Amino acid sequence: MPPEKSPQEWKIPSPVIEGFHEVISPGKTGCEFAYMYRLNLTSGKEYVLDSGRLEMNVLLINGKSHIKSEKLEECMNKFDSFYIPGKTRVKIRALENCIFYIGAAECEGIGKEFFRKYIKDLPLGEIRQIHGNGVCERDVYFTLNPEVPASRLICGITFGRNGSWTSWPPHQHGEHLEEIYCYFGMPPPGFGMHIVYCNPGKPDEITVHIVKEGDVVAMPYGYHPTVAIPGVKNTYFWILAAKKLESRRYDLSEADRYYI
Repeated sequence: MPPEKSPQEWKIPSPVIEGFHEVISPGKTGCEFAYMYRLNLTSGKEYVLDSGRLEMNVLLINGKSHIKSEKLEECMNKFDSFYIPGKTRVKIRALENCIFYIGAAECEGIGKEFFRKYIKDLPLGEIRQIHGNGVCERDVYFTLNPEVPASRLICGITFGRNGSWTSWPPHQHGEHLEEIYCYFGMPPPGFGMHIVYCNPGKPDEITVHIVKEGDVVAMPYGYHPTVAIPGVKNTYFWILAAKKLESRRYDLSEADRYYI
């Protein structure tokens, strides 16, 4: 079990230099099951991604690339993604400067490789959804939805509205899943606020992280609403990692009853 980390230690800026970088792993932020990596490639560069003992969901947040494995060969554009189980190698070639966010968890032998093309106006359903309403409304796009077999991961993108809240009403998954938010598309001086607290209805006991593109916040437990300043939309790749195989469900969350 990793050492206990306070919520003040849950935010980590992800590296911007070339290469493959481990950002979140057990022991860094209190998470035991969730991993996050960042891959930066300049145009023309190649990298072989080897999942090893992990399953991975890979999201391209900037650029254009070509990927090839034993079962996949695709051209990736912004917000396209792919999933690979353990013991899988994928050759990635950057056709433009690229940034990839990668969610990972221990592979238990469940899941098959697949590629998902991002379709902005996809009809609402299992993959594209609208959550909340009013100043809390946001678009959610699953890159790895729970209906698709996998070991522990459920992943997706949240696109917040201008100056609005996401993950509201506040909720937590702590008993069943860990979560990571990986922010992008929020260049300085714009920023959002990522709020963490553990006791329902007690806003005086909160930790507030100022977040912008490249920031990553792990949440081994706790409620975690976010809000953006006017002129900014909170956008992030989120990674859910189930603590048990039977907990790989999107409906296992506990809302703060004081804010429903």
